[in-house]
Amino acid sequence: MTTTASVNCSCVEIGHTTRIRRFVLQLVAIASLAQTAFAQIPAKDPSARLREVLPADVAQRVLARIADARAHQLPADALENRALKFAAKGVDPRNIERAVNEQAQRMESARAALFAGRGLTPEGDEIEAGAEAMRKGVDAPSVSLLAKRTPSGRSLAVPLFVIGALTDRGMTADQALQSVLARLQARASDADLESLSSEVSARGNAGQGRPEGESGRDFGQSHRRATTGRPATAGPPAGVPGNSGKKARGQHRGPPPKN
Repeated sequence: MTTTASVNCSCVEIGHTTRIRRFVLQLVAIASLAQTAFAQIPAKDPSARLREVLPADVAQRVLARIADARAHQLPADALENRALKFAAKGVDPRNIERAVNEQAQRMESARAALFAGRGLTPEGDEIEAGAEAMRKGVDAPSVSLLAKRTPSGRSLAVPLFVIGALTDRGMTADQALQSVLARLQARASDADLESLSSEVSARGNAGQGRPEGESGRDFGQSHRRATTGRPATAGPPAGVPGNSGKKARGQHRGPPPKN
């Protein structure tokens, strides 16, 4: 026979187990809600970050220039990234504004040159790469020539970034262009193109005392479309100065970017 004490004990055990189960379910629900809420928190807007790191008047002008670039289908994200990287390096805000303006102008020129050569609207990473090549001395006709002679259906981002890397290795802009064109006509892959800078260094053309590997940092980002961001190995964007440059008179926020 079941005694009253046994029944009471069983009831206590069942009640205790039920309370534990409810507690566990409540914890799971709380964790799930917290995870959902965290996932819904948006990443900080680059525009808001620029307002934090730049003086109000400079930030307003820089953001207006970036907004204008976006309205004209230029890779505005690259301009935001450029400004934020310069700010993180302590570059004077006035020089950051100048760097953004000049890069935006180069992007406009690069897009026009690429369209003139191929007759197609270039992708964002191609425009960015063209602007970088122009920053390193490649003129618009040369960019158009590259676009014209590159096999159809192939992205121009890596070839343009490699041209910039070769100029870092001591080649003239024309030499770099001809070297890349020769590889393109031979149907070289992007990986083959990227190896050019190492080959030039091995032949003793590095010049300017640049350390091995530094000049290749620009075209690393062309492995992905501009919207996916730069790979971790790509390094800082070209033009971000080191800390060894001399400060301009009256400036205390670091050396101006090289544009």
